[in-house]
Amino acid sequence: MMATTHVFAGLAVVAPVAYQVPEFALSLAVGAILGGFAPDFDLVLVHRRTFHYPIGGLAVAVPAVAIAIEFPSSVTTALAAFAVAAWLHAASDAIGGGPEMDPWNDRSERAVYDHVRGRWIRPRRWIRYDGAPEDAALAVALAVPALVVFGGWIRTVVLGGVTLSLAYALFRRRLVAWVPDWLE
Repeated sequence: MMATTHVFAGLAVVAPVAYQVPEFALSLAVGAILGGFAPDFDLVLVHRRTFHYPIGGLAVAVPAVAIAIEFPSSVTTALAAFAVAAWLHAASDAIGGGPEMDPWNDRSERAVYDHVRGRWIRPRRWIRYDGAPEDAALAVALAVPALVVFGGWIRTVVLGGVTLSLAYALFRRRLVAWVPDWLE
């Protein structure tokens, strides 16, 4: 899935909390945005292995949420939103294609690495590849709660992300020709 889809998923998860507790809306949004992006910083390392923790990430997310509930503050809510969004990102990568640059060729049976079991989780391909039409549709749908709940610059970032997502989906398959060899 696209990085923006992961960010919108994180924002969709925290949106109901932000609506109920608006004093933490900004920290929840910032945590969700950063957590939605964070696992993909391994793109130049071993993508979907180095910073992706689809099983183990839950062991961080649950206590982070518990701490934020027990000791609510801007810091604890941001950290909880970050942990949940990062875990959700890693876990949801299994519903897509593989990590290669052209996953529509179904070359790989590796979606995301499970550090707990020490093996790769196979791709389900419900979202065939990042930037697929169904990925763009999911991104737009997941952006709706954030557009309803958050205002100001967060809403502007989400609208920009939706625009970027749709443009990326439109040109995704053609972009592979521009990828440097060292990223493949």
